[in-house]
Amino acid sequence: MSNFTFEERLLLIQHCVYKYDSEEILKTKLKEYFTPKEIESAIDMLIATQKIRRIGQDILQNNESHTGTVPEIPESLQSIINDL
Repeated sequence: MSNFTFEERLLLIQHCVYKYDSEEILKTKLKEYFTPKEIESAIDMLIATQKIRRIGQDILQNNESHTGTVPEIPESLQSIINDL
């Protein structure tokens, strides 16, 4: 597993929601970077802070109407997003 800060983990998962709105697909794609518990924790935190929202049983969506735009992703994480 890679060592990411908590903020990097949240940002990475938030950007991955754009590519994969299904929570199960998101977990599958990120399993080489994070443990399932880390993914669950980050998703729960993003939902609690209203940065993403659950719009169905397995569907996640960025909550831009509430938070504005999603922060820019740093260059160090951009390659991970592109590889997923």
